[in-house]
Amino acid sequence: MDGQVQVKMTTFALSEAHVGVEDVWVRYYGLGGCISLFEVQSYLAGLLVLPPLERNLLAEATNELLESRAVHLRVPFDAEDDADASVEDSRKGLGAAGAFLFSAGEQETERLAALDRTQLLDSVPEARFDRYTQQATEYFRVSSSIVALLDDRRMFLKSVIGPVEQNLPREITFCHATIRSAGPLIVTDALEDDRFSTNPLVVGEPFIRFYAGHPLRGPGGWIVGTLCVIDQKPRDFSGHDERFLRNLARLVEDEINA
Repeated sequence: MDGQVQVKMTTFALSEAHVGVEDVWVRYYGLGGCISLFEVQSYLAGLLVLPPLERNLLAEATNELLESRAVHLRVPFDAEDDADASVEDSRKGLGAAGAFLFSAGEQETERLAALDRTQLLDSVPEARFDRYTQQATEYFRVSSSIVALLDDRRMFLKSVIGPVEQNLPREITFCHATIRSAGPLIVTDALEDDRFSTNPLVVGEPFIRFYAGHPLRGPGGWIVGTLCVIDQKPRDFSGHDERFLRNLARLVEDEINA
């Protein structure tokens, strides 16, 4: 594990969780750490190099604090990687948790590699996915429900109910916007939404008015597709609806990563 990767992951995680360095130092000291608060601050500022043992204690202290926050990031330990691994290998080993270390182009390369590892692209329909699109259709009472995988140019429908065309160009799909979000994309009335009001899938077949999509994470935590529901009538979307969609998406992710 490259020390700079641990530093960047620690500072990013603390910022996301709104945790102070002083809190980390107190927890680190309680775990048996022996360096001063000033040295921890210098380390996180990139001014001091620490041995793996101290870095791992700081990672453990940080991760313990993150467990009580609504943050899914974790700082990796030195022992998790081969001692001879390159910095590039260390970055890639972090998966989507280390996305901030990559450029936008590198992130897309990693995302497409994760999609390839699923071996689901262009595969035949499977009941294990169809059961979730069926549940989504029945719960939301919509015309269409899909499990979609997006490569660099198109949207492949692993499971579909309703009038949604296979292999649509990725750029015109609502799912293209969904995979760029950390959470669900909800469009209650596409004709009233400036992002989509002139979209060919809104003004033409299948005349989308309502869309709710949740990103699906594959290997390494990279977003490889979406679970979404579509209808030709605008509708509201409640907090309970969002929880149902999120929980269903987690089940689909389990199948993707099985």
